[in-house]
Amino acid sequence: MADKYDYDVLVIGAGPGGYVAAIRAAQLGLKVACAEGRETLGGTCLNVGCIPSKAMLHASEYFDAAKNGAMAEMGIDVTPKLNLDKMHAQRIDAVGGLTKGIEFLFKKNKVDWKKGYASFVDAHTVKVGDETVTAHEVVIATGSSVTPLPGVEIDNDKGIVVDSTGALELKSVPKKMVVVGGGVIGLELGSVWRRLGAEVTVVEFLDQLLPGMDMDVRKEAAKIFKKQGMELMLGTKVTDCSVKGKTATLTVGSAAGGATTEIKADCVLVAIGRRPNTQGLGLENIGLSVNQRGQIEVDHEFRTSVDGVRAIGDVIPGPMLAHKAEDEGIAVAEWIAGDTGIVNHDVIPGVVYTWPEIAGVGLTEEAAKERGDINVGKFPMAANSRAKTNHEPDGFVKVISDAKTDRVLGVWCIASVAGTMIAQAAQAMEFGATSEDIAYTCHAHPTHSEAIKEAAMAVTGKPIHM
Repeated sequence: MADKYDYDVLVIGAGPGGYVAAIRAAQLGLKVACAEGRETLGGTCLNVGCIPSKAMLHASEYFDAAKNGAMAEMGIDVTPKLNLDKMHAQRIDAVGGLTKGIEFLFKKNKVDWKKGYASFVDAHTVKVGDETVTAHEVVIATGSSVTPLPGVEIDNDKGIVVDSTGALELKSVPKKMVVVGGGVIGLELGSVWRRLGAEVTVVEFLDQLLPGMDMDVRKEAAKIFKKQGMELMLGTKVTDCSVKGKTATLTVGSAAGGATTEIKADCVLVAIGRRPNTQGLGLENIGLSVNQRGQIEVDHEFRTSVDGVRAIGDVIPGPMLAHKAEDEGIAVAEWIAGDTGIVNHDVIPGVVYTWPEIAGVGLTEEAAKERGDINVGKFPMAANSRAKTNHEPDGFVKVISDAKTDRVLGVWCIASVAGTMIAQAAQAMEFGATSEDIAYTCHAHPTHSEAIKEAAMAVTGKPIHM
């Protein structure tokens, strides 16, 4: 395939979608290059997103458990002392090890890393830094970046008004942190600094946290975060932000309009979402336009309107999730190689890595009701034996099924290990499982996952432990 071109496939971007697409294409016998302007591979997720935030979340959970008395309740008397420099160091070490791992995989699979930012010359010709590369197929996998808040200037170096990247690098624990945005990123990073001692206020424009998730989950999450000490200002918008010295002053008011008030903080985290990275790619040179959301539209084989150019991950419609991009990376490589690539976009789990974790897959109860009659089963984690012994009573599991067929339409849960539990639900839904299928599948005891079995049994009104 590459006789006419330098490569069979050139992938632009080495994030979860891009590097996976490159590796899979190479495994299928194609000659592959991957362009990446960052100094390390892995994209936002590995360098300044999913991975480093989990390192901080995990470490802060240990500190909080020691400080808030959770360990003392189990007979472990400790007085923790925060070493923030060391906490940052273990985060950096984890990221470093994983980025080097991708470099190894590129070498192992003979993927050429073209170092530099890429822009199209034509549909098969891309300039990467000072080099020009040609390819039979080009895959755009450039990911996304932080959505700015109009009128609010981010300066991560000063550590006063920061985005998610800056929030990972704070040199000291803020006394008062305001998180603008009650979505996944804001709640996760806000949780880190709350556990380490900051007073945290979350300002969310909508009337509930976690847009897009099931309403029962959204309401329960708000109760849990309040119990943990977070102040929630829902239905509230930020109209101004100014910095004087080391203090930020936010002007906030009702989302519906009206009087405003001021909030002062020594750190403001802006986390109102992400937007596709399509600027600077030279899309105009190949006649490729984006939709109103700045996304690139594709067909089921990830082909754009320009022959020879495909796109995956955060730059196309759908949830901006690393694992969604990874699956699309595998699928696009298989399509290019002449195979059939498969991604079931109806079964993509989402996880919020707070404490407890929050996870869901499939339809919310609200969306499921719009499609027809449903049955719903819920089971509280307080009635789960493993959660009880671990002193983790918060949360529940909720199973939504079609009233006629009993096919599972969605599963939602709040539990300490919800992110792991949701994989079972996703796999069951991938195979078209009914709630009865889950209910009559033997689950090991005692485990948190028994709550999924009990919630499935509750769909027909017959949970055992409730």
